Amino acid sequence: MTNWAGRTAVEIAAAVREKRATPREVVAEHLARIERLDGRVGAFRVVRAEAALAEADEVGSRGDLAELPLAGVPVAIKDNLAVRGESNRVGSAAIPDTPAEEDHVTVARLRAAGAVVVGLTNVPELCVFGTTEGVHGTARNPWDTSRSAGGSSGGSAAAVAAGMVPIALGNDGMGSLRIPAANCGLVTIKPGHGVVPAGTSNWFGMSENGPLATTVEDARLMLSVLADTDAVRPHEPGSRKVAVSLRSPLTGVAISKPYAAATREAAGVLAKAGHQVRRADPPYPMSLSFTSLTHWTAGTAVDARDLDPGLLTRRTRVHAAVGRRFVVRVTRGDSREKLRRSLEPFFAEHDVVLTPALARRSPKAEAWHERGWLRNVLANTNYSPLTPPWNLTGWPALTVPFGSLPSGAPCAVQLVGRPGSEALLLELAEQVEKLHPWQRTAPLD
Repeated sequence: MTNWAGRTAVEIAAAVREKRATPREVVAEHLARIERLDGRVGAFRVVRAEAALAEADEVGSRGDLAELPLAGVPVAIKDNLAVRGESNRVGSAAIPDTPAEEDHVTVARLRAAGAVVVGLTNVPELCVFGTTEGVHGTARNPWDTSRSAGGSSGGSAAAVAAGMVPIALGNDGMGSLRIPAANCGLVTIKPGHGVVPAGTSNWFGMSENGPLATTVEDARLMLSVLADTDAVRPHEPGSRKVAVSLRSPLTGVAISKPYAAATREAAGVLAKAGHQVRRADPPYPMSLSFTSLTHWTAGTAVDARDLDPGLLTRRTRVHAAVGRRFVVRVTRGDSREKLRRSLEPFFAEHDVVLTPALARRSPKAEAWHERGWLRNVLANTNYSPLTPPWNLTGWPALTVPFGSLPSGAPCAVQLVGRPGSEALLLELAEQVEKLHPWQRTAPLD
């Protein structure tokens, strides 16, 4: 009997389309793995066991089964995107347990492609921070369960890295896909602005929905479904100009040796693949730290506006209070436009910039939601300074595993490109994957 848990989405969908497996048996195997492992990982807030099996049967009876790109593929959904019949708690006691009447458009597209939603995954309150813990649970890194999976798509990343689903849906407003993907050894891409439909709360247009996967092929497939386009098909091969930067965009934050070493080695892999690789730092302005903070806090201020502050954690209340004074300033968009203009000449000279994905490993999996605001901000900033610029610009950015940390957990690098370069970033990541493959899921069994 074939074990489908731990197989890729591409493999599963092909088997279902060819009648070598049924959606029910695929989903049942993944539900069994969730039941066995999630007590140690904490990926899910809600597991839809009965509903998922019923929906798997519906997929199996579809007349267009042989044409579905995600036929029978189990998928997990971040708990800030609407799933029909389920509530979105967004990591908070302040948000009511009210079932959604309709799927978010990205969830609807996954279901139309044949995917089966097995559950909703844990997030930090209002998806603010780069660690995932709170009143609904703590998401741990399956490679090192003493460490946070990251955030805010931490539960989605943990679910994929543990082999509980082959792919998951998350979103990224200041690094919330790339941070947990880097921690958990996954491939993800934050699409450029407008490529995939966003949510109702999108942090002034900075937050983008995207895939979490174990392979580049799965990430490309899922992104094509989310974007409802074939524009992310393999890019035309050719030599690209790749800038390699080890500089932190945020003043005073240093890159640790493992992440710097991984970036240098990844640069060597891309050079071996035939690309023009050289050291060059984007001209990050000194004001970037302030710009990042104002947008980060202002987005939370808007999200918390109609919620009972007495039901929010202290760190969230302070974050929103800081952000309220910046909402008008951020809404104008002047600082983001200034940042784009300052970076455009650099990207006119280079097709892509390669950077570390993180500055250091994730914080311990502890009750960060019970700690003070400043301690949380410093912890987040010190380990994930490399993601915010690309939400502020609205340009695509991809995280791909590369090497490992001294603890044995995965390390990762980031690739960033101009608007419309999603296919190019995926092509380069695929070359890295081919020349420097990684173990796809954590050895939890």
